[in-house]
Amino acid sequence: MELRHLRYFITVAEELNFSKAALKLYTAQPSLSQQIKDLEEDVGVQLLYRTKRKVELTEEGAVFLEQARLTLAQADKAVAMARQVSQAKQQMLRIGFVPVAEMKIFPYVLPNLRVQNPELKIELFSMNNTEQLRLLKKGELDISFTRNNVHSDEIESQFVLREPLIFLLPKDHPLAKYERIPVKALNGIDFIIPAAEQSQTLHQTILDFAKAHNVEFNIVQKADNILFNINAIGLGLGCTILPGYVAPLSMNNTVIRPLEVELPYLDLYVNYRKNNSSLAVTKFIELLTRVFYLDINRE
Repeated sequence: MELRHLRYFITVAEELNFSKAALKLYTAQPSLSQQIKDLEEDVGVQLLYRTKRKVELTEEGAVFLEQARLTLAQADKAVAMARQVSQAKQQMLRIGFVPVAEMKIFPYVLPNLRVQNPELKIELFSMNNTEQLRLLKKGELDISFTRNNVHSDEIESQFVLREPLIFLLPKDHPLAKYERIPVKALNGIDFIIPAAEQSQTLHQTILDFAKAHNVEFNIVQKADNILFNINAIGLGLGCTILPGYVAPLSMNNTVIRPLEVELPYLDLYVNYRKNNSSLAVTKFIELLTRVFYLDINRE
């Protein structure tokens, strides 16, 4: 039994005439008669009395008609509710991000997106790479900005930008006297490192840099967020290496100095589910592509 059988039966029951019902349903009368016979076989009872002169409901048919109407009404309600949810999702964009996106991405994309799509509701969630990808796979995020390329069977990743790291230290630190700090002078200095739990890629990049140049930092503090990291430098607790976007946030009692060797770079990627058909996601990626000239093939 299918919903179309119920619709056919209801129409015949209301018209009590197969010819009129067939016209109303845009189908041939023989086909309609066969559909009703198939329905009666599935139900196991006779639903209609049929003679050459008239069509009438049986008692069983009258009961079945009432329930058939309720079933179709519930099915129509289910379809309407599903479409409402789909429409709401089309007008909702949930974006996870690491802090750099606040300064380097959103100011150049979100204002235009809002102007072009005033009905679009945007929710922003600051979280680390691991949590973003977990929620993205679950469908609880539509877009994520992470430091690593997570291209997979489920997730599409696109390179957005590459950002240099900077060396930040207290203004009165002995190393502040150098125009370019010798890398060997970094050995043993008090150092504040971003916590791995919140900034795994940055944390590991700093450790790899130190190892590559035979430097051993005296790690005195692990910072859970960028602002605490900067404030700790301002308090004179030590030096740090951070992404270049923090330069405008540095305080009067901190300075930025280049090293005699080049510091590493960090990449930023935008990620979204390959099976996501959301119009909001499509519009966001299109706008992001125009602004940043995304290269989908870059690793």
